[in-house]
Amino acid sequence: MSRLVSLHRSLSDSEMSKLRSRTMRSQGVAYLNSTDQVFLLRLACAEFMEELESAANTISRLALRCKGTKFLTRDFARVYADLKRGDYSVELSKFEHPKVKKMEKLIAVTEKLSAEMEMLEELEASERKMEKRWSRLSGPIPLQQQIPIESNPLHIELKSQRQLVRRLKEESLWSHSFDKAVSLMARSVCANFLRIWTVFGPFVSGLPLFIDSKNRTRPLSRFRAKFSSGPIMDRHEIQINIPISSSCPIIGSSTTKGDTNWKKILEAPPDTLGGSGLALRYANVIMSAERLLQMEAEGREEETTAEREEIYEMLPIALRSMVRSKLREWWRDRGPLDQSLAEGWKEAVGRILMWLGPVARDTMRRHNEKSMDRRRRFETRPRVLVLQTLHVSNKEKVEAAIAEVLVGLSCLCWYEERGRGGSFRV
Repeated sequence: MSRLVSLHRSLSDSEMSKLRSRTMRSQGVAYLNSTDQVFLLRLACAEFMEELESAANTISRLALRCKGTKFLTRDFARVYADLKRGDYSVELSKFEHPKVKKMEKLIAVTEKLSAEMEMLEELEASERKMEKRWSRLSGPIPLQQQIPIESNPLHIELKSQRQLVRRLKEESLWSHSFDKAVSLMARSVCANFLRIWTVFGPFVSGLPLFIDSKNRTRPLSRFRAKFSSGPIMDRHEIQINIPISSSCPIIGSSTTKGDTNWKKILEAPPDTLGGSGLALRYANVIMSAERLLQMEAEGREEETTAEREEIYEMLPIALRSMVRSKLREWWRDRGPLDQSLAEGWKEAVGRILMWLGPVARDTMRRHNEKSMDRRRRFETRPRVLVLQTLHVSNKEKVEAAIAEVLVGLSCLCWYEERGRGGSFRV
């Protein structure tokens, strides 16, 4: 349920406008990933559809356990399959307004219940320990020395906590029927699918054209979102032609309507960081470089040394050799060693990290979101898309940018340590 609410929020007008006007046009995404809007939007669509497919498969299994006769829970698998084919006879407007507010409230209360139940378990464990300590005494406790339960602080807290947990159970998914919860999620899946179709249908192939019971194509304008960042050409008006010099080729291919392999579209080619398995590693290198620059500016010498060693150990052999080679070239023609040169290095490194850093941080954030530990399973905010991470970034471009940053930082640190009479290992 939380994943479906997150998907609903990600597909809102404001998020779609932000995606087109800011995310896709950011310097890091444009240089490292692609400047082709159709390609980037196809990636976003594929990610949304893959997330929706996963939720739909889960709800299809849950619907088999429902005992009610509600149309969506009883026939959800068929309804969703019809939606994907574009063959649907029931009025589409039934799914335009999913009960998102109700799901958000249920998620929030259930999250609160989970936290309070953990606290209750801790209090009950403390109570058991106390009882165990009393039982180890050599003899019975005289009645006049026993603490009344009503005045025992632990028992008072336990009673209050149990009442709170009982109330939260009544308000949360704990007390909702299985059929009702599945019905809410099934409705949300259909609504999210229609929203994806509305937003991406004009320029992403593989989404269906809806046909009503009289074999007429449904007009897209009824559901079309309003964008503030400018129009994108219809997919029938634009040729998807990524030049050879582009950061990323279009990946995956369309099959028949409603049967597009969205997961294949998201597979990163070998010349990308995702394809070579280096996205997360390079994200850590970039973020460490940002910290090193900050430490150097603040004069934290001991921390700077440790951070340099950590970055050095993270570098793959090929990238380490590239940095050394660039440093040797610089050393042969380094120019006058003065404060202005050091300031130039600092400024150059800062400029690169200004657009390289956000992509690295988004990569790390996406990794954390995918881990879905207990603290994040109730998260409903929009999540980071693969197109704004290093996963589909061109490997050579990223390595060249990282090498420039590390060379600049090495020279800057060398200059600072030279002024202090120290030495610096490249």
